[in-house]
Amino acid sequence: MLMGEFHHSIDAKGRLIVPAKFRETLTPTFVLTRGMDGCLFGYPRDEWTKLQTKLATLPLTKKDARTFTRFLYSAATECELDKQGRINIPAPLIQHADLTKECVLVGVANRIEVWSQARWDSFETTAEDSFDDISENLEEFGL
Repeated sequence: MLMGEFHHSIDAKGRLIVPAKFRETLTPTFVLTRGMDGCLFGYPRDEWTKLQTKLATLPLTKKDARTFTRFLYSAATECELDKQGRINIPAPLIQHADLTKECVLVGVANRIEVWSQARWDSFETTAEDSFDDISENLEEFGL
């Protein structure tokens, strides 16, 4: 399971250190793509395969299904950790997540998320302010 929050810097070449706690789950390769809320999603190979299976069942006749699938797949890239535990993030993904210098990597059960520090701070403030209300809304799901 992927969990925790880690802060690292992305360098001028687009290289970002992946926390040691995530590396074992994400090796030898994982898939990085555009995520929701302005971050990137990184999936271990087995989780990416599960997601692909679900996406394949979406109806081609539904515009939202086509859009979602295109959005996810068009930016997807296979990442391999180098000897220093870094990945090289392609420019389109850097732009999508507005990654400049300081980044936050978050473990979210079956995936990691890569955020710019500014976007993460904004998200965290908003989520913290509404966490109790969100919790009440999730009660119907047994939480």
